[in-house]
Amino acid sequence: MTNRRFPEEPTYDPNKVLDAIIERLQLKNDAALSRALEVAPPVISKIRHRTLPIGATILLRMHEISDFSIRELRAMMGVPAVSISLNA
Repeated sequence: MTNRRFPEEPTYDPNKVLDAIIERLQLKNDAALSRALEVAPPVISKIRHRTLPIGATILLRMHEISDFSIRELRAMMGVPAVSISLNA
C-alpha cells in the first residue's frame, strides 16, 4: 500500500478549514468536529495529515454545519475555485 498525499498543491492546507469550522462552531477538539461532521475520528486525523483529501461529501457536510459557502471552504483549504466554461 502506498502512502499518498492529496492534493499535490503547495498551498493546500486542510488544517485551516478544519480549524475555522472548530472555531465557528465553538467545538473543543477534533473529536467534537468528527461528531459534528458525522465521520469517524480517524477521518479527521487523515485529513489533517494530508493522507485523505477533503472529498465532496465531507465538503458538503462542512458547508451544512458551518454555513461557510463552498467557495469559502475551498479558499480556506487553498484550493482554487473551479471555473466552468460553457463555451465549447
